[in-house]
Amino acid sequence: MRAIRRFTVRPVLPEPLTALGVLAGNLRWAWHPATQDVFAEIDPELWERTGRAPVRFLGEVASERLSELTGDGAFLERLGAATADLDHYLSADRWYQRAVPDGPRSIAYFSPEFGIAAALPQYSGGLGILAGDHLKAASDLGVPVIGVGLLYKHGYFKQSLSREGWQQESYPVLDPDELPISPLREADGSRASVSISLPGGPPLVARIWVASVGRVPLLMLDTDVEGNPAHYVDVTDRLYGGNSEHRLRQELLLGVGGVRALRVWSRITGAAEPEVFHTNEGHAGFLGVERIREYTTREPAADQERPELDLDTAVEMTRASTVFTTHTPVPAGIDRFERSLIEQYFDQAGGATPGVPTERILALGAEDYPGGDPGVFNMAVMGFRLAQRANGVSQLHGHVSREMFNGLWPAFDEAEVPIGSITNGVHAPTWVPRELIGLARRHGADVEDADSFWPLIEQIPGGEIWAVKRQLRQRLVTDARRRLQAAHLERGASPAELGWVEDALDPDVLTIGFARRAASYKRLTLMMRDPERLKRLLLDPERPVQLVIAGKAHPADDGGKKLIQDIVRLADDPEIRHRIAFLPNYDIAMAQPLYPGCDVWLNNPLRPYEACGTSGMKAALNGGLNLSILDGWWDEWYDGDNGWAIPTADGVAEVDRRDDLEAAALYDLLEQEVAPRFYDAAATEGSEPSRWLEMMRHTWTSLGPKVLATRMVRDYVEQLYAPAARNARSLNADYHGAAELAGWKARVRAGWEGVHVEHVDSDGVSDAPQVGQTLTVRAYVALGALSPDDVEVQLVHGRPSEGDELTDLAATPLAVVEAYEGGRYCFAGTLTLARSGGFGYTVRVVPRNAHLVSVAELGVVAVA
Repeated sequence: MRAIRRFTVRPVLPEPLTALGVLAGNLRWAWHPATQDVFAEIDPELWERTGRAPVRFLGEVASERLSELTGDGAFLERLGAATADLDHYLSADRWYQRAVPDGPRSIAYFSPEFGIAAALPQYSGGLGILAGDHLKAASDLGVPVIGVGLLYKHGYFKQSLSREGWQQESYPVLDPDELPISPLREADGSRASVSISLPGGPPLVARIWVASVGRVPLLMLDTDVEGNPAHYVDVTDRLYGGNSEHRLRQELLLGVGGVRALRVWSRITGAAEPEVFHTNEGHAGFLGVERIREYTTREPAADQERPELDLDTAVEMTRASTVFTTHTPVPAGIDRFERSLIEQYFDQAGGATPGVPTERILALGAEDYPGGDPGVFNMAVMGFRLAQRANGVSQLHGHVSREMFNGLWPAFDEAEVPIGSITNGVHAPTWVPRELIGLARRHGADVEDADSFWPLIEQIPGGEIWAVKRQLRQRLVTDARRRLQAAHLERGASPAELGWVEDALDPDVLTIGFARRAASYKRLTLMMRDPERLKRLLLDPERPVQLVIAGKAHPADDGGKKLIQDIVRLADDPEIRHRIAFLPNYDIAMAQPLYPGCDVWLNNPLRPYEACGTSGMKAALNGGLNLSILDGWWDEWYDGDNGWAIPTADGVAEVDRRDDLEAAALYDLLEQEVAPRFYDAAATEGSEPSRWLEMMRHTWTSLGPKVLATRMVRDYVEQLYAPAARNARSLNADYHGAAELAGWKARVRAGWEGVHVEHVDSDGVSDAPQVGQTLTVRAYVALGALSPDDVEVQLVHGRPSEGDELTDLAATPLAVVEAYEGGRYCFAGTLTLARSGGFGYTVRVVPRNAHLVSVAELGVVAVA
């Protein structure tokens, strides 16, 4: 019999224990072991059974136990210490307050998913985990970020396996009362909400929930609201589900509704309005359209002093303060909608953002470049057009993104496409276990300052490191056996068949981890290209290897499910099942013992389709060595001694042949380098492998400081957030600066057809030029209706290719030296030849304005 209504009755904590509710209500517990210990002390068995989820845990603690604790002085002292520690964490000045005094007052960070903790399952994979780590690191640094996302009734999905090894999905209902969130309320106690006009129906209403991620509030919108039609309630049913229109409604809610939720949050709490808006992938791109609507219709209501802006001025204000991060290296990974669907939802009469002309919105996402599809609306394209600053998530991904989107700036070479890169990072306190933290602390490291650990690495005896690593491997083995037992029972096995599970995996065997989405380009089954060779590796009597594998396929991806089934069938083989395990339902709770317990982290995507790949970073922080294709972050930071690079067959077009070659290279590395080093023939019985420890130490010192999410967030602040705020502020004095910039851009675009490089002269270099000689260049340029103040004339130089294409470009500005009739000018300058080898140059004219971030921003150039 089904319940017609469900809710959770929360406990009434005795007055001496009310601080438990405070600790449970702030997700800082997710990365603070001392706070976790306070909860565990109440009832260790219940703490584990409830998934270490404090809100749910407190709801099930017996009232008798709570009463008993009110008289336990030692417990109350520890509770008080944890509460005082949280208060200090939330109130004390941190890096941002000390180092960035003129930074943005507030930064809004939009993402469709956030992976904060297993107790708040609102993520599917890497994008969400990255977003969660971004918020946690921002909190640790004191960066005033506000997260904005959706609250999904079912989260992503729970993965299980059929008897045949086929992925099955289930969607348990999440009870908000059991989650570490609280409703945002108006002054009169009513639930705060936002609404969006949708075609052919009443407004869509969404409630606002708040999760406290340390110092960072995360606003989450939920459409399961009484009065919403059923298809509106379903908008936040699950992550990445439904058809194209369902996805559009979700992205409207995230972008448009998210901006409105921020305004409600600021009105109710008095929090500063965001100065910078960060779009984490294109899903939230409609936030820019909503902000344009605000500027052109004098909203929010509290900002009545601001004049209504014209559309072009509003666009400039929006762009100046928006950052867009793209995460996909493949066009198929980008959200694209039929133009007719966008027209329907943004109709002027009753659309989501009244006042913003539909044709302007359509133009923002138009693929109006060679190779584009004129019938679709591209969310990433809109993201680039509405953000003055954009980035990929590794250096290689920045390069791939510039190539992918070069069509938006066709007049410029790939190197000058205005898409930079900030390499992702991971949140060390979340992913490094207390055993390693304790090891660092025992040797003098300040656990609040990760950088204090790296110089100590060489001082820690190898035996201590190896003992801790074995302890972590044992924990992984114990957890994996528990999960294997449960998974096989769920698949229909009887307990009598599962005696082998007690001996599955071995804490003294080289352990390789592989956990990620089962997307085809990640090549989950590359290790299976030669099953017999793999078996020999697993069963080697002297140097065995064991594999722990996990990952989910999208519910609609039968190809990904087939990859999982192939792995599961291999792992079911009685001959090798003690050496290979597929663990279903990969999530944060599984990942936390997995990364520390692995000796090697395997990553073998098709290069260059891994944008970053932060799982290997988590392994590195735990002393794990990466064995990876040179893709994403590994392409950038592999140095030859901190792991292994799997050779790639980039020039081989035939997919199966390429997979065979790269799998063979993987097997060779495992057989000839990885396993021999782990088992180190020079080591005596019972001693640690010295060469392996050398690589572990080098991994920590070479990668540790780089892979931190705190490094990543500092990069965002210094390279993107603070410059965006400064630029927006410079446009914001009566909005006159933005109006001037919009007018200037319109004038330059209109007059650019009159800009030409008519003639170039040079002298000062002999017939046999040498290093140190000076090249003098004069360029005669027609500017038409524009003035020299509107442009920069550049001597562009570099190394010429066989086709005279310039590479390694550099640009030297030329100065105006003479003016002639008809808008013609002479520009001149000099350049000292500083290096030997091939040299080539040309002259070009680009727009110049102090408010431009890139010479490519307007997309126009005149070249000699």
